[in-house]
This record gives sequence, C-alpha cells and structure tokens, in this order.
Amino acid sequence: MTNSETNLPRTAVPAGITDPVASARAELKAALAAIEIKGNVPRRVEKASKRGIAKARVFADRNPAAAVAAVVGVAAVAGGLVWAVARAVAR
Repeated sequence: MTNSETNLPRTAVPAGITDPVASARAELKAALAAIEIKGNVPRRVEKASKRGIAKARVFADRNPAAAVAAVVGVAAVAGGLVWAVARAVAR
C-alpha cells in the first residue's frame, strides 16, 4: 500500500487501478463503506452529541450566565411540553 492509498478516505476509490476486477472490488469496497457510514445511525448520533456537548462546554466556559439562562429556558420549555401533554391526556 502506498502513501497515497493510506491518505484516502474509506469511501474513495484509489486512482490508477488498471485491472477491471481490482477496480470493481475497490468500487464495491468504497460503496459498502459509504453505506455503512451513512446507515450507522447510532454512531452518527453519538458523534453529533459529542460535538454538541463540546460546543456547550465551550459556550458555558465563555459565558456562564448565558449558559445558566439557556438551561433554565430549556427546562421551562420541557416542563411546558410535559404539562401540555399531561393536560391533553387528562381531558
């Protein structure tokens, strides 16, 4: 394996493959990798939540008062939603 192949993403097909069978295998491997990346929803959710947590920590470090206000606001909205659902169910 050359350096150019090791720097390629898993979903890319290396250039310069002349053998049609090797080319087809490389294309299939790249397509399956792309499907696995797109289809693995739990992994994508985990990565997105880690990014969100990191952004929230940076925001809280830079502006603690606004972070507290944001938490209170989110709690108020969540409480309001629970209240609205409970009220709708009770009727």
